[in-house]
Amino acid sequence: MVIKNVIICDVNGERSLDIEIVENIVTQIGENITSSDYFDAKGAYLLPTLVDLNVRVKDSSLNSKSIDNLAYEAKKGGVGRVVLVPDSTPSISDEITLEFVQKHGSEECSVEIECAISAINDEGNLSNIAILLKNGALGPYVKTTTNNNLVSKIAQYTQMYNKTLFVKAEDKSLSSDGVMNEGERSVEFGLSGVSELSEILHVSRMIEIAKFYNIDILFKSIATPRSIELITQAKKDGVKVKCEVSIHHLLFSDEKCADFNQVAKLDPPLTSKDRVEKLLLALSNSEIDILTTLHQDSSLSAKDVAFVDASYGCSSIAHALPLYYTKLVKSGVITMSKLLQLCVQNPSLAIGENRGTIEVGTKASFTLFDPTKTTEVKDTHSLYNSELLSGKIIQGVL
Repeated sequence: MVIKNVIICDVNGERSLDIEIVENIVTQIGENITSSDYFDAKGAYLLPTLVDLNVRVKDSSLNSKSIDNLAYEAKKGGVGRVVLVPDSTPSISDEITLEFVQKHGSEECSVEIECAISAINDEGNLSNIAILLKNGALGPYVKTTTNNNLVSKIAQYTQMYNKTLFVKAEDKSLSSDGVMNEGERSVEFGLSGVSELSEILHVSRMIEIAKFYNIDILFKSIATPRSIELITQAKKDGVKVKCEVSIHHLLFSDEKCADFNQVAKLDPPLTSKDRVEKLLLALSNSEIDILTTLHQDSSLSAKDVAFVDASYGCSSIAHALPLYYTKLVKSGVITMSKLLQLCVQNPSLAIGENRGTIEVGTKASFTLFDPTKTTEVKDTHSLYNSELLSGKIIQGVL
């Protein structure tokens, strides 16, 4: 098939050319490619499909239906590769559960469903990390509530198998009772808060772990500017650390929790308005490495209850590409090529691949995206419900 009149955009920039795809491989890129089998894109973008490393199935309940539904939502949003957070029910911490995800994911030919593995099992002990990594797990995932002895052992496995350690930085002694960011808004709303120190202290701790063991660490869903400052300085010092930030934390402050808005109850919590501005500045300064939709959908019974009891997370992956485009590219914060670096190349590098370019020989995993059209969000569990986003996916995950 030949796609004509298309703007091919990847991490290297944009060019208006035709592209031929044969048996799922790019065979030609050039002007006036002729074929009886062609599609006129009418000036739309051809983009690599997005990669999201921080996604949960509905209610964190891991089963065939929840994975199928997630794959369907990801395809709608232009996300071609999803990496599940492993602290689901059941947790992805043994060979049986890992194999279930791998086999099920392979059945979804247009959306790849993969997973990290929980380095700590449900009993609080080390998982069989070596076997799980040998069996194709992308890397170990750990929360910093884990004690230093176990974290050191996990770091050694990470070093041995040359993987990235995925880290959720938090301190339960500072956050166990909190349901939103600790500050003026939590006092105003009468809700218990989570101190920003919960994240900052453990980012600092894990930077030292990364330095000592010379391993790659990706800090998941960072929400405080001070954490990014620490990570940025560590990079300058040669420590192999990177940070991921959600689109929501770049756009909304804890004011979104007003009127006990359960959809705005996220983990990590939305922060103060001045910190949101600093996070956006960090993005502009290329101090943020990876973006995520931080997708976690919930059933009505889990979300539409009192704020304190509501589950964490919001629905977002089904509108990922129009959302990123509207809020970050069209608004002038970053370019489309930079977006692809943050949402394709960098996350793929974190799991041992290098995606994000479109050239002859590339395996086709593309999205056709028309920036002149619009997409309306109709999802009460989305922070963007009722918004009219710029851009529409013509064909998701080719």
